[in-house]
Amino acid sequence: MIRLTKIFTFETAHALWGYDGKCKNIHGHSYKLYVTIKGNPLEDLNHKKNGMVMDFGDLKSIIKKLIIDPLDHAILLNVNSKHKELGEKLLLEGHKVVFTPYQPTCENMLLDFASKISSQLPEPIVLAKLKLFETETSYGEWILEDQ
Repeated sequence: MIRLTKIFTFETAHALWGYDGKCKNIHGHSYKLYVTIKGNPLEDLNHKKNGMVMDFGDLKSIIKKLIIDPLDHAILLNVNSKHKELGEKLLLEGHKVVFTPYQPTCENMLLDFASKISSQLPEPIVLAKLKLFETETSYGEWILEDQ
């Protein structure tokens, strides 16, 4: 079994409705997402992906479509909070707003990402781990074995 990791970066803002600290205010992060998959290298001399668990370019395409393109330079707001009104106003002014059905914390983003990515990986490749840095010194992890 081999694990492969690809690293992605994106800029996203969010605000945490009802939070009792500074993060209740709209603010942004330079997120760094580590995506780790696992599988066995293909053993087929006639296949163009021979020797690979997955082509890094294919993994990049999946993450770009599911995570990077929708979230980069967007603001994440909880659709179930009063931030919905703010988000709707921002949309009308041409801003990129993503409404989440959850509080847009690093923890909840990881759960969302894990679900989305797992559903798009070709069999028998498995999502093994996600690591999401919100700041240079703070990150959360989702690990398959913990589920």
